[in-house]
Amino acid sequence: MLLTWTDQLTSIDWHELSALYAAAPLGNKSPASLQTVFTNSMFRCFVSENNKLVGVGRVLADGVDCAYICDIAVLPSHQGTGLGKQIVSHLVELSRGHRKIILYAVPGKEGFYRKLGFKRMTTAMAIFDDQAGALARGYINET
Repeated sequence: MLLTWTDQLTSIDWHELSALYAAAPLGNKSPASLQTVFTNSMFRCFVSENNKLVGVGRVLADGVDCAYICDIAVLPSHQGTGLGKQIVSHLVELSRGHRKIILYAVPGKEGFYRKLGFKRMTTAMAIFDDQAGALARGYINET
């Protein structure tokens, strides 16, 4: 598996990226929305194999205090190969120097991130645009 890594936005096909998120499966994210969030992220990585996007991730960060790793996605054909771990490790390394590195995970994937050194936060809270949906999918609870 010969992979090409980049953080450059110029060659990204945003429709292909949108399809990757749907296949991962991490939901439907429009190409325009993905272009906005990746453009506004301090760190990002795109991983391709034979010019096909197979994995991505990004970090929102302020340069000093907080780095937030999010939107890690790997095509199902490449899941279980260690690519997700490599993407997260790469983004953690880029985020070094921040006082805290926070990661947002899909419910059920916590064990994967725990193996990479992440610990569950006891004080994290969120407001979602669809609170009922977030509750139903296990992202938040009522307590």
